[in-house]
Amino acid sequence: MSELREEALKSKAWPFEEARRIAKRYAKGAPEKGYVLFETGYGPSGLPHIGTFGEVARTSMVKRAFEEISDIPTKMICFSDDLDGLRKVPSNVPNPEALEEHLQRPLTSVPDPFGTHASFGDHNNAMLRRFLDTFGFEYEFYSAKEFYQSGQFDEILKRAVDNYDAVMAIMLKSLREERAATYSIFLPIHPETGRVLYVPMKKVCAETYTVTFDDEDGKEWTLPVTGGNVKLQWKPDFGARWAALGVDFEMYGKEHATNEKIYDSICRALGGRQPEHFSYELFLDENGQKISKSSGNGVSIDEWLTYASTESLSYFMYQKPKTAKRMHFDVIPKAVDEYHQQLRAYHTQDAKQQLNNPVWHIHGGDVPQSDMVVPFSMLLNLASASSAEDKLNMWGFINKYAPDATPETHPGMDQAAGFAVAYFNDKVKPTKTFRAPTDQERTALQDLADALRTPEAALAAIAKKNEIVGNDDALPEADFASEDFLQSVVFAIGKIHGFEPLRAWFTAIYEVLLGASQGPRFGGFIALYGVEETIALIERGLAGELG
Repeated sequence: MSELREEALKSKAWPFEEARRIAKRYAKGAPEKGYVLFETGYGPSGLPHIGTFGEVARTSMVKRAFEEISDIPTKMICFSDDLDGLRKVPSNVPNPEALEEHLQRPLTSVPDPFGTHASFGDHNNAMLRRFLDTFGFEYEFYSAKEFYQSGQFDEILKRAVDNYDAVMAIMLKSLREERAATYSIFLPIHPETGRVLYVPMKKVCAETYTVTFDDEDGKEWTLPVTGGNVKLQWKPDFGARWAALGVDFEMYGKEHATNEKIYDSICRALGGRQPEHFSYELFLDENGQKISKSSGNGVSIDEWLTYASTESLSYFMYQKPKTAKRMHFDVIPKAVDEYHQQLRAYHTQDAKQQLNNPVWHIHGGDVPQSDMVVPFSMLLNLASASSAEDKLNMWGFINKYAPDATPETHPGMDQAAGFAVAYFNDKVKPTKTFRAPTDQERTALQDLADALRTPEAALAAIAKKNEIVGNDDALPEADFASEDFLQSVVFAIGKIHGFEPLRAWFTAIYEVLLGASQGPRFGGFIALYGVEETIALIERGLAGELG
């Protein structure tokens, strides 16, 4: 056994913990179907949102972890419940009023408001697949419409008829008396209107595998349960799908956790074995509200990818899946920088540490080197100070800090520079608020500008600070290319002018010069932006020209 597998079998990283639970299912041998099946579900009632991506990303991480500890082949499917009826019209589609007349029709029978696909369901399925393909996920796409209408679900539907009383008994325990009186696990699709009907069954016939019911107008119909004439209610559909496909692992949001026993019981009643489960916490928008496909709140996949790499989003999804996460634009820069911190750490770690590093799970063990010579948060401040309109302008500053870096040798850095310009102009610039300095801050900022003019002036400032605080250490070498030396100069000016706590000095710098209450390590910013440029920035701030 390889060292990596030995470590994986005891790793505390959550994907490995889940993978070991799955492996126990087949401790005595591989499944009859020949592979372990991972499933993710999607309800295409609205445009795919970032939570949908998160489910597929996390499932992929568990799948990769399983492949590290087991030799059993794996398969992952993304199942779209596109035969579900349109319950309400989403607010974030063109001409939403045009969809009103199609309420309760299957999503794959509702016209596409975007005019690009055969139906609304087909459009949303295509969007989902495009998003998932962007991230290079290995998956097979399954459509409920195709499975029901092609007959691939016929056998499980017949089993549902044969075991109708048992499945109904499972469901009725969870329903209020009024709902239970009219409930049926089967939802017939009206032969004339095409609507998904929520009506009680008058008869369920195991000899002919048909159901008999009255529609809303009182007309009686008898339909076969096979061939796409009938679909299952969503809770029975969960368990039936597991039984039909032999699903071994599925994760879902905590809103499903209360129904887990129902899904499992139905799966067993239909002759299947329930899969291993993983319930994750919800994604919230900046106001703490649940992200919804229909309302379109929160950050979309396309929006994240406008401002940051795919890997940074995967990193965000890896972190603490059992904890609710706020998905808003402010989390993007932090995710980018933390992802690259983990990349840099990975190549110095032993096998145990690497398997606990999120980047192993993001890249499936094939972890690249980081070429981010400047943090993303620093790039944003650089874009702010320089009013950068394109990444070429940014490279002029990056090369002061890293002369040997080029867009060709550092493609990740080049991509990040473009992202930083876009993020700054779209998300930071409109909210920036500059303020005038106080008298104390004005004097300190002027002294900082003066201290940066010559090495002698810088060293004199540090010496004066040492005298004030009683520090007898030798003066550092005056290296204006060193961010540590420049940080010492900034620190010295703050001490000389009596800022307590010293954080107040740095807050003043950020608010007066960068229009924000937080910012980068300012010595590093000076090294990147340039000493002369920083002096000019201070003078513009003191003159009130930045706001």
